[in-house]
Amino acid sequence: MSDGPSADVRPAARRVRLNGWGRTAPTFADVVRPTTREQVATALGRRTSRGVIARGLGRSYGDPAQNGGGTVLDMTGLDRILAVDLERGLVTCEAGVSLDRLIELFVPFGFFVPVTPGTRQVTVGGAIGADVHGKNHHADGSFCNHVLSIDLLLADGTERTVTPDNDPELFWATAGGMGLTGLVLSATIRMTPIETSLASVDTDRTRNLDEAMALMAETDEKYTYTVAWLDCLAKGANLGRCVLTCGEFAALDDLPAKQRRDPLRFRTGSLLTVPDLVPGRLPNKLTMGLFNELWYRKAPKHKVGQLQSITAFFHPLDLVQEWNRVYGRTGFLQYQFVVPFGREDGLVKAVETISRHGAPSSLTVLKRFGPGNAGFLSFPKPGWTLTLDFPTNTPGLARLLRELDEIVLGNEGRFYLAKDSRMDPADLARMYPRLEQFREVRAKVDPDGVFVSDQARRLGL
Repeated sequence: MSDGPSADVRPAARRVRLNGWGRTAPTFADVVRPTTREQVATALGRRTSRGVIARGLGRSYGDPAQNGGGTVLDMTGLDRILAVDLERGLVTCEAGVSLDRLIELFVPFGFFVPVTPGTRQVTVGGAIGADVHGKNHHADGSFCNHVLSIDLLLADGTERTVTPDNDPELFWATAGGMGLTGLVLSATIRMTPIETSLASVDTDRTRNLDEAMALMAETDEKYTYTVAWLDCLAKGANLGRCVLTCGEFAALDDLPAKQRRDPLRFRTGSLLTVPDLVPGRLPNKLTMGLFNELWYRKAPKHKVGQLQSITAFFHPLDLVQEWNRVYGRTGFLQYQFVVPFGREDGLVKAVETISRHGAPSSLTVLKRFGPGNAGFLSFPKPGWTLTLDFPTNTPGLARLLRELDEIVLGNEGRFYLAKDSRMDPADLARMYPRLEQFREVRAKVDPDGVFVSDQARRLGL
């Protein structure tokens, strides 16, 4: 008799209330946490008439990993590293492996994940489903640019290995396809070689948005990683003032002698956990105005070559567990859009509109995108992307968002599906011109609509 559980033991379903990281629009679903491919297939076969969707660590902001009244597969139980080729920098792992774990395991061997969003608490399956991007999109593209192959469980229960060469349609429908083409079981990823675990960071404080955009355009080719924090409440001559941080992984010679002894040392962890007791009105125009002033003033006007840890440069919010609780039980809405190069007036108008409304955003981030990939629903395209966090109880928020929608759509922009919680389905085709091609591929591999989410129903994906 085996001491451990058999691979075909069926994991129990639990009725669970789920929401996105913004803590809005919760729904109830039967959540199953498989730990083997066999259990995933079994759970797929036991689905209800409301279908099934995969869920990772729950860091999408809206409802793409929810399925009200249906089945949700918690894929974090599939968390094994399957193969490693350090000579070529290749890692094959299951879908539930987090970027955090990849970083922790492979930085000591001289490799970093090719693309990371602002948190490393994202699964590989989720990174593929959202085709996540980071500070290096202008240089390296988004996550799926570095995925060599995906093992996908299709709606009929068959497994298929898809690559950009052997099945480009299904591969690029899955990249950014929000989990609607099948269940990602595992993937092979090309990692990025590094000499040290520290970033060499240059910082500049700009007086306004025009100055920030000019500096970012000028330095695009100089840095692999670039991001700007933006003060969305500043007005007049200071409109859109920014703190721009640009960097590269430091070379061994950049380190002081003491740190060269262990150049790939990496420590993960957090400093504190936000209790679930924070008043919902804590982030407001007054508190965020004070914070923005302090944050802007503490940044150096110009500093070169500061050594920062991976967490400090890439994932500062990961130092605070459950930071979304800062917004209280009413939660927050993350709004991210991109407008193409040549439409800078649209970006300026959006920032002017936010400033005029006095809408507090506790985290406002500006980046530049390089060329997009072949993903039918992949978000990035060449242009400027702005990300904002608005408390849901912000006065006049609905009116502000409608104004921003008109600005974005009027400037050939689009919204990010992984952040969306309120998009008008009528606008989807305008923003994603390959939407019908995505739907055609989805209809081929899932004609009965087995894979479905609250977002998919809401938008008619």
